[in-house]
Amino acid sequence: MSEAAPEPTGAEAEAPEPAIAARRLIRTAREATLATVTGSGQPFASLVTPAPAPDLSVLLWLSMLSGHTRHLMNDARCSLLFVGPARGPNPQKRARLTVTGLASRVEGPEAGALKARWLARHPYAKLYAGFNDFALWRISLEEGLFVGGFAMARRIPGSALRPEPAAVAAIAEAEAEIIAHVNEDHAEALDAIAQGVLKRKGTGWRLAAVDVDGCDLVRGQARARLDFARPVADADGVRRALILAAKAGRTALGLPKRRAAQP
Repeated sequence: MSEAAPEPTGAEAEAPEPAIAARRLIRTAREATLATVTGSGQPFASLVTPAPAPDLSVLLWLSMLSGHTRHLMNDARCSLLFVGPARGPNPQKRARLTVTGLASRVEGPEAGALKARWLARHPYAKLYAGFNDFALWRISLEEGLFVGGFAMARRIPGSALRPEPAAVAAIAEAEAEIIAHVNEDHAEALDAIAQGVLKRKGTGWRLAAVDVDGCDLVRGQARARLDFARPVADADGVRRALILAAKAGRTALGLPKRRAAQP
């Protein structure tokens, strides 16, 4: 990766706008609360383990034996609550996002790739991933309510919450090539990002997934998320974002700067 990339502006270092912060909550979540509607109209809440699809729709691996799955089969309307890390003793200071959406079962050619994406987020689930009573579901997001902290609520329309479809398609098409190239030729840069930027330990970090908002790094069972300063539109945008992150990581670790080179 070349070092010839622009430095981030001051605005990029500020707190992200609500739509971006909301998307980051979804991209990093390992658990969420799912609210469904029973046949009698009674709301029902349960714990689920989500994974984001490239277009930010939420993937769930659900059992037919679960009540919430049967609810979704009868009424696709649902809601998800994502909660960020604690910021002290007051729970109201935690960032959180409530999204409404419609659920549908994922079938056809895309099911295999999306299931693999869900399993990459939840590798422990391989123990039951092949059970016949399980299936992959997707929740398409319609609207969100983001709360950045106490008395900091902002409603987000679906058009602002969902990433640009053209950018999603462009990066999805290039994702496999990006991952292969970075893992093969830039392992040192990934370790610098993981250690210097994401404050993770160890070497041997690998790039596992890329989307418009950032990328996922893995090392064994450990996982780390790199959020881009702003959404990117194509493979070149991913390259530039990784260059900046690698440079920041090397600086934080006190490593010498790499000479500019063509990717």
